[in-house]
Amino acid sequence: MQHVITDPEEQARYREFQQLAFERARLGETDALAGMLRQGLPVNLCDPCGNSLLLLASYHGHLETARMLLKAGADVDRRNVKGQTPLGGVAFKGYLKLAELLLWHGADIHADNGGGLTPIMFASMFGRTAMVALLKQHGAALIAIHPLAYQARLLMFFAPLLRLFVRWKSTNSQ
Repeated sequence: MQHVITDPEEQARYREFQQLAFERARLGETDALAGMLRQGLPVNLCDPCGNSLLLLASYHGHLETARMLLKAGADVDRRNVKGQTPLGGVAFKGYLKLAELLLWHGADIHADNGGGLTPIMFASMFGRTAMVALLKQHGAALIAIHPLAYQARLLMFFAPLLRLFVRWKSTNSQ
């Protein structure tokens, strides 16, 4: 049976408790967050933007915190209100070890993370070549499921040339 909190002061304390949990996930405070889960905090708790504890920990690069949350039963593909998944976030940021962990736990490698963009599209758009290689090893493909995704494929192709041009431009303009 679930306890319903009706006292306004108790509700305020619980909201503070939740905010503390989100902060601990962002900061990678694994032991403290694990203690909160043992006290009954839902492992799939989400903030008002739909960011789960796992998404926050993953996006901020906290491997051990993400591992603990997954072991506690966190939903590996829980999306925020923008449709983004933890794997999409780590692909964007380039966190290879976190991507491996999420994939091992069954993350959807082809998940639409908004606008038809998949994790490999995020990785390619932001020049995360090692991440692109990792995702390809796990079966991802640079296929477009939305017109914007074609841009990601082009950026991946032209990114090395663009970086050379920017370096050349900066050295020749002084």
